[in-house]
Amino acid sequence: MANVVEVVTGLVQPITNHYSFELVDIEYVKEGKNWFLRVFIDKDGGIDINECALISEKVGEKLDTINPDPIPHAYFLEVSSPGAERPLKKESDYENALNEYINVSLYQSVEGEKQYQGYLKALDADHLTLTVTIKTQQKEIIFDRKNIAKARLAIKF
Repeated sequence: MANVVEVVTGLVQPITNHYSFELVDIEYVKEGKNWFLRVFIDKDGGIDINECALISEKVGEKLDTINPDPIPHAYFLEVSSPGAERPLKKESDYENALNEYINVSLYQSVEGEKQYQGYLKALDADHLTLTVTIKTQQKEIIFDRKNIAKARLAIKF
């Protein structure tokens, strides 16, 4: 599956670059009996449905020309925005999320928890610092970046 994502990333990146879109992420997953190839794109001001349709068409055309086919069975191609709770994957994603409200899921618990939400206050190569609210008290927690399983923007209610 990682190979499919690598091959597709190499094909999609020039297409998104041509249209000045950001390639946010690519997923290749099986859900039930169906396979899905999901391409997430964005740009300043957000992406609209016509832009998703354009990239879907261009990616589909490009995938149809590859021999041997990197995906030898039937799948659904989906192109969409990453949404309001966009994943933080690249270093630039984290940098753009400074002072934003984010959700962090951890591999190993910190202070008895494996999931935190708070404001991203600081970031370096090895750590990130969140300001979290625990029982009405604000607290800064420093996380080892190697312990972060997933991070994404979050919506504060």
